[in-house]
Amino acid sequence: MPTPRNPPATARTRADAEQAAVRERALDGLPEVDRPTEVSTGDAQTLSTALFARLEKLEKGTPEHAYVRNTLVELNLSLVKFAARRFRNRAEPAEDIVQVGTIGLIKAIDRFETGRQVEFSAFALPTIVGEMKRFFRDTSWAVQVPRRLQELRIELAKAVDTLEQRLGRRPTRAELAAHLHVAEESVAEGEQASNGYVARSLDTPAWDDKSTVTEGTRRLGAEEGAFELIDALESLKPLIAGLDVRDRRILALRFGEELTQAQIGERLGLSQMHISRLLARILDELRTGLLEDARDR
Repeated sequence: MPTPRNPPATARTRADAEQAAVRERALDGLPEVDRPTEVSTGDAQTLSTALFARLEKLEKGTPEHAYVRNTLVELNLSLVKFAARRFRNRAEPAEDIVQVGTIGLIKAIDRFETGRQVEFSAFALPTIVGEMKRFFRDTSWAVQVPRRLQELRIELAKAVDTLEQRLGRRPTRAELAAHLHVAEESVAEGEQASNGYVARSLDTPAWDDKSTVTEGTRRLGAEEGAFELIDALESLKPLIAGLDVRDRRILALRFGEELTQAQIGERLGLSQMHISRLLARILDELRTGLLEDARDR
């Protein structure tokens, strides 16, 4: 078999020139990042803000749009690695978890809007973690459940999170049905399908069928709380200790009592938007500290 030849130097030069032209048009004066994955956290945030503004002006499907989008993915891969830390004790290979989380990162990039005045890291992390949890859900069913119902259960879980943030309380079955544009019977079917994911004890009290989303649905895909708390506390203990009293209080209300941003705002006398910005800053500080600690080790 003949050995394949390398393309002529002129062809390579032409291809390089075309790629350089694409980068120049894509960036439109913004600095080019040679090694996006090696950029510091602070610089990555600054560059991401500028690149998102540029991405909104580019037409989807063009080489320029693809270049800026890919650069944003590489700049923010640290978010995926940060999110993957909480699942490092799972049986699945770490590489698979990071790969799945990267899909979530890409989805977050495609959905992000700069006009929301929210830090991208705060916006992206729930999507990244959600994608990882979906991966675990799809491989962790206790009994065989039709794919349609598996997907409906996932959509229900997403809808619950979205409506809780919007309403400040658990949504009713009717509200879930309206949000998903399905019949209430379909919502009930999806809730029932969740039992195929979490095997429940026969001693567990039954719930009211007319209630809002069942406790079984609320627990779907959840990590064992004790193990996750131990892991998080050991990793974050010195970083959390360095926060001021208000920041620690916000963390406790959000992740300890699991209050919504609106509910936290009511407790502290602040607006939901203000709480969102504070949470974004706090999480970013913790993420930066963990990444720096990992690099030091």
